[in-house]
Amino acid sequence: MTEDAKPPTPPFLDFEMPADLEVEYVNLARIAHSPSEMIFDFAQMLPGLTRPRVQSRIVMSPLGAKLFYQALAENIARYEAAYGEIRLPGNTSLAEQLFRPPTPPS
Repeated sequence: MTEDAKPPTPPFLDFEMPADLEVEYVNLARIAHSPSEMIFDFAQMLPGLTRPRVQSRIVMSPLGAKLFYQALAENIARYEAAYGEIRLPGNTSLAEQLFRPPTPPS
């Protein structure tokens, strides 16, 4: 390959978006895995609820999950380049951010 050669552009996928597609708001995630799959439970915990309600479960192959992780990282980098850094609250672990119930504003 010469210096001027560019890798081939992946084909454009025209996604079908059904008119009745439901959009779900989620603010919690639980992730589990087995040797053959990654399981993502996306949940919603709102004031007045006593426990999170899973809104959607996504199951992917480990390869698909790693490609999704890479695409998500690239998109977060683009978002931060356009709008500024997404700041996480200080002194908490990722697990605390993902799995603790929401707290009321002070």
